[in-house]
Amino acid sequence: MLLFLKFLLAHILGDFVFQSEKWVKDKEEKKVKSTKLYFHIAIHAFLLLLIFQFNLKEYWLGFLLIIISHYIIDVLKLYLQKKKTKRIWFFMDQILHLFSLFFVSTLYTDFSISIENIFTDKILLLSVFTLLVSSVSAIIIKIIITQWNPEKKKENDDSLAKAGRYIGILERLFVFIFVITNHWEAIGFLLAAKSVFRFGDLTSSKDRKLTEYILIGTLLSFGFAIFLGILYLYILKVL
Repeated sequence: MLLFLKFLLAHILGDFVFQSEKWVKDKEEKKVKSTKLYFHIAIHAFLLLLIFQFNLKEYWLGFLLIIISHYIIDVLKLYLQKKKTKRIWFFMDQILHLFSLFFVSTLYTDFSISIENIFTDKILLLSVFTLLVSSVSAIIIKIIITQWNPEKKKENDDSLAKAGRYIGILERLFVFIFVITNHWEAIGFLLAAKSVFRFGDLTSSKDRKLTEYILIGTLLSFGFAIFLGILYLYILKVL
């Protein structure tokens, strides 16, 4: 469990935190000729080296399996995905990566159980779920709702750059904290506060599609945060 959580933390950092949208677009356009693809693999390799504490004598097989499989999976995704199947291949890509990480973690089973390891498990678990609530959820929600996207940038648009993304991340972090600290009433307050601030935009726009779009995004955002909060508490009890 400890090793798999380390693998998962490195994967999330490499795929969601340290990879920008420009890198993703460059890989989609140039595919195997993209230098960003190899920078991306290099970042994963460096993170794995940190996890293995640069001890490749013992973990060389796991290191090679993860890096090679990650490269193959990414290349397959780049060549097989189309505009209509892009969302499907995103989830397939992540599932295959997780499967490879789980497989490699089963190759090393000689873990000692101690108070230090349990404490480390909790820290890693919280780190993983914090990233899932913030960065990962933001990308997944964006992928889901972009099929509607009624909002188009206007010349007089005075909205802050990427404000919606950061607002979503903050609200999910708040909801996640409220769930794991058992303050469910605060979630209702947060939802009500957001509704008040959004009410002016929705009434002035008189656009039903925009209203539905915002509602779907809000429900997905709160839903992901609540689900991950409950899942975190369940796993924490198991640990």
